Amino acid sequence: MKIVEYLFRKVVPLFFGALCFFAFILLLVDLMMNLWNYISNGVSGLRVARIMLLYLPKTVWYSTPIAILFAVSYTLSDLYASNELVAIFASGISLRKFAFPLLVFAFLLSVGLFLFDDKVVVPTYARKVAEQDSALNKEKSENNDKIVVIGENGNIVYKAEFYDDKAQKLVGIIVVVRNEDKSLRAVIRADNASWNAEAGHWVLSNGVQYSLSDDGESRSISTGGIGSDIIPRLVEPPQTFRKNVVSVEGVNSADARVYIEHLQRAGLPFAEAQSLYYKKFAFPFIVFIVVFLSIGLSGKSRKNVMLISLGSCIGASVLFYVIQMVTMLMAKFGAITPLMGAWFPVFLFVAISAVVLKYART
Repeated sequence: MKIVEYLFRKVVPLFFGALCFFAFILLLVDLMMNLWNYISNGVSGLRVARIMLLYLPKTVWYSTPIAILFAVSYTLSDLYASNELVAIFASGISLRKFAFPLLVFAFLLSVGLFLFDDKVVVPTYARKVAEQDSALNKEKSENNDKIVVIGENGNIVYKAEFYDDKAQKLVGIIVVVRNEDKSLRAVIRADNASWNAEAGHWVLSNGVQYSLSDDGESRSISTGGIGSDIIPRLVEPPQTFRKNVVSVEGVNSADARVYIEHLQRAGLPFAEAQSLYYKKFAFPFIVFIVVFLSIGLSGKSRKNVMLISLGSCIGASVLFYVIQMVTMLMAKFGAITPLMGAWFPVFLFVAISAVVLKYART
């Protein structure tokens, strides 16, 4: 326990120091990128500070993997350079046994990083974006086109060419109405539909209903013949038709799962969204990977420990990000499954780390 305590007394301060440094760099980069926009829009310093404060959890989330890699790599390399590891090995303690508490710590930190992202980073970053857009007077159009919306548990399907949010009007609308057993009941076409806030449903203009007769032949009914029980069911609110582009990375895991289920029900492409959903769980394990890898890389050089540790942590992080970017693109275009797109880099680096550790000095 004394050795474990000694190890963590060296790793933890370095980890928090590196975390603060890298987070500060990311904050500074974001500030420099938007500084001219803040100045030209007359944004007050207090409001800029509030935006940066809301961005802080995101920078901490980004910085954690590289910070823990630097802390562990530097600590183990420094222990080797000062011959402290030699004394530990001579006492009968192997590198694997000595570094095992670091792997446990890294695994717990990976789980904590996922929860931190899901509960803290996602809401604060969304507020940061909203506050920044408001400060820079960025208008966001909520008009939409080529819309397909499923309502009433799949019994009603709306298809519209265009949605005008200001007028709350749907243009070129087709409504498919199904029975409880999902059999077709009617198809309604209309030039447009306007939202009646008082009645709480859509009002069709020049609507025509098509349905099947008992003999299976199609027949059309005039506008006045639209089923009186159908119009009151067209209650999907205007907000549903707005151009709400959902970023899976910008919502928590529960909301992302609901969004993916919506894409699947609507028959829309969901591979990219699903791979990003799996990435939410896979990415935090980069913390475990980099610690695993740095243990195997420790002791490669007695000189320039700081430089080598910093170089190895940046190199390993960049390589992981590049491989994950490639696999995510492959998942997006269907070359591999979304699950493999998110998790393959994790499996690959765990295997590489295990091989490196096997041949590490001990």
